Amino acid sequence: MFTGLIQTLGTIVSITPNQEGKEFVIRAPAIIKEVGIDDSIATNGVCLTATQVQGETFKAQAVHMTLQKTSLGSLKVNDKVNLEMSLRPSDRLGGHFVSGHVNALGSVTNITTRGENWEIEVSFPKELRKYMISEGSITLDGISLTIADLKADRLKVAIIPHTLEKTTLHAKKIGDKINLEVDMLAKYIENFLRFDTSGKKDEWAKNFFDVKYEE
Repeated sequence: MFTGLIQTLGTIVSITPNQEGKEFVIRAPAIIKEVGIDDSIATNGVCLTATQVQGETFKAQAVHMTLQKTSLGSLKVNDKVNLEMSLRPSDRLGGHFVSGHVNALGSVTNITTRGENWEIEVSFPKELRKYMISEGSITLDGISLTIADLKADRLKVAIIPHTLEKTTLHAKKIGDKINLEVDMLAKYIENFLRFDTSGKKDEWAKNFFDVKYEE
């Protein structure tokens, strides 16, 4: 479990294709003293397990399914990645609940500036729209952000200078792919309502699934 608050930027040192997928060696001096074997580390929003720790680096394996479903498959040596250690029970929940299980790849469709702030528009598969609300939470490349504007297949987020400096968002360009994870609480609610057999669903619950969205 994560919060979507990026702790540091890591650097891809090496990528080794293998039968299982790809093995990444990531340099992360700012957090390496906290990293142990079997620890979960969100890497651009993807939950990976540290399999080896050496010097300022840790090693992690990404399986084929992860490489296909996320942007990890397109990473190159020297690329920067957003890193976050898993949440401890005593930690502040500064962002929102993030599982590190990417739901889909989005695409950056527009970038505008307002003073020192950036506004980034991201397209996404329409089937994910039902899990989003304006002013709700969304995770982009592991970063917990607030949805500032929402359409049927696009969302917009506002990025402050601190977030731009401390994450990979400052390097994003139109057309870039981005890992997207919706708020897991919305998915749990949907699952409960879909499989509830008590016959006591409120009318609002039925409308939840029937709602239509304008283009």
